Amino acid sequence: VETLNRKRISASLDLLGESVHTEREAHAAAREILTMLDRINERRLDANVSLKLTHMGIDVSEELCVALMHDIVSRARDLDTFIRIDMEGSSYTERTLRLFEDRLHPSYGDHVGIVLQSYLYRTLADVERAIAIKARVRLCKGAYQEPATVAYPEKADVDANYVRCMHKLMLEGNYPGIATHDERIINEAKRYARANGLGPERFEFQMLYGVRRDLQERLVREGW
Repeated sequence: VETLNRKRISASLDLLGESVHTEREAHAAAREILTMLDRINERRLDANVSLKLTHMGIDVSEELCVALMHDIVSRARDLDTFIRIDMEGSSYTERTLRLFEDRLHPSYGDHVGIVLQSYLYRTLADVERAIAIKARVRLCKGAYQEPATVAYPEKADVDANYVRCMHKLMLEGNYPGIATHDERIINEAKRYARANGLGPERFEFQMLYGVRRDLQERLVREGW
């Protein structure tokens, strides 16, 4: 992260893991997240943390998950940093959004954000929900195997929905993360920003570490 920061690239750290089955595992994961937040603060890094609710024990107990999330996001708020709640398979979408909207975002505001996936039919409506409460959104395409009853089966439709959602978030959203390695979509985001007078302070591009490093560094050189 220090190396990335020297290149003017920020980072979101993810403790890999999901779907814990015991309270002990959830508490252990939460302790690691708290340690990550403390280390980010100690070393003055330009970084935040992403996590999954199944890693925080939502399948063990929703109240356990909420309690651990309060511990984590309150620490992030105290340290003036940020927690992103990753989205998982479609069976978790509504549960995740409801917990975020009802039990976390009202208390912590911009210290907690959410992820939305453009391959789901519902996502444009979810984007509008997020905009209405001024929630910070990372927009991605989605990586889980989903049935055609809930998700677009064709890549072209996923991409088209991504662009629709991206435009709305760029124009009306609260500092969205445009998470894609798709250079065509990135170029469209840049075109749309210029056409609508949106400066680089209004949104950010996000990519996986090590994927398209050339493109990441070029975007930074261009001022994004």
